[in-house]
Amino acid sequence: MQYRRLGKSGLQVSELSLGSWVTFGKQVDTGDAKTLMSAAYDAGVNFFDNAEGYESGASEVVMGKALKDLKWGRDSYIVSSKVFWGGQKPTQRGLSRKHVTDACHAALRRLQVDYLDLYFCHRPDVDTPIEETVRAMHDLIQQGKVLYWGTSEWSAQKITEAHAAAREWHLTPPTMEQPQYNLFERAKVEGDYLPLFDTFGLGTTIWSPLASGILTGKYNDGIPADSRVMLPGYEWLRDELNRLRGRPVWPRWPSSQL
Repeated sequence: MQYRRLGKSGLQVSELSLGSWVTFGKQVDTGDAKTLMSAAYDAGVNFFDNAEGYESGASEVVMGKALKDLKWGRDSYIVSSKVFWGGQKPTQRGLSRKHVTDACHAALRRLQVDYLDLYFCHRPDVDTPIEETVRAMHDLIQQGKVLYWGTSEWSAQKITEAHAAAREWHLTPPTMEQPQYNLFERAKVEGDYLPLFDTFGLGTTIWSPLASGILTGKYNDGIPADSRVMLPGYEWLRDELNRLRGRPVWPRWPSSQL
């Protein structure tokens, strides 16, 4: 396994990571999670990615139980969470100081850890001032509950504004961004973010490198019946794959029936 520094920080992150989106708490229980995480860990993977929005927290519960059973040294792995979609009530969403703080505490309980290595703002929040979010993240870092904070799917402008607020108020700036990056989605990483890499030493931990599996070729002949895009609640993912595949309508039955 190869390791790279997370941006200009000293944190060494494995080039491959194991994410839990869609699978943990939806298709994968604690037993299977332990098997998957052990295989990754034994191969040198040290970064395990999660979020409060993954199966409404159930994904973090599964990963937390697996981590407890596996009994790895806490200094040997990196675990993340993301904040934005915590529930339906106004105080359970977005990047207000309250929700950023509440979501961190909830993630710590679900993952059964004392601190988060990485904590991402899962999307930008137009209703919360940048300074408020930056200050909330800074305070969690000062309290030892978070080591590094970052963003996910933020524009270059918003990331720049976060750095400006941190500089003005002597707060901790974001270390990393988690964008979608694959052969279909390249403009942001290879274009928009280029000045940020040089100016701020921005790090990245990407999501969907295989475009939710379409780049593996498994959808070339249709949709397998057990595919994640057939899961209830993930119709939007099927629509996205339709778009990437270039078809206005994609059949909803398994390839054996095509």
